[in-house]
Amino acid sequence: MKSIKILLTAALVSTFAFNCSSDDDNAVFAGKPQQDNSQFSGNYVQEDQMGRPAVNTVFVSSGSKDMFNKTIPTSQNAAFQSMFETNLVGLSPAFANPGDMNALGQDAAAFTTLLATDVLNLSLDGTTTFYDGTNVLTGRALADDVITVELLLIFGGEDFSENPGLSDDNVSANDTAFSTSFPYLASPW
Repeated sequence: MKSIKILLTAALVSTFAFNCSSDDDNAVFAGKPQQDNSQFSGNYVQEDQMGRPAVNTVFVSSGSKDMFNKTIPTSQNAAFQSMFETNLVGLSPAFANPGDMNALGQDAAAFTTLLATDVLNLSLDGTTTFYDGTNVLTGRALADDVITVELLLIFGGEDFSENPGLSDDNVSANDTAFSTSFPYLASPW
């Protein structure tokens, strides 16, 4: 049990520690603006995606990562749901028996059907939250504890009481409070 927790923790840490983005299109380097990329040409392909944090990291087998990352979301469920289900059942004691469900009332097949399409859903006319006890995957507010919610849904069983040692990332707050004005995030340290 301890090795599962260590493995999951390592996977989650690597998700946050080693992901980056190429958001430097308008950056200035050594006092010179970067070249103008407003005229795109050529063929572009999707190389990576992560709509829901840690889902790809935990449920996609290592040999299938590149294929999953290049598969468009509308095709992911058909291609990867059975892999997700196999990995969920192998990983979580909360889904060890046929008919076991999570707090959403989903068995392993239903839950992995939801997860295998790796997109971040968004409610345009309701509460925006990852999970607040009533609303589920209707978006993501900055203060949502996404990893703990995912751990609860994976390990917590029908009432979040199963496997308490695996059901919380034990990070209760940010190191700096969110701002009340745009861009809402603290300045980089």
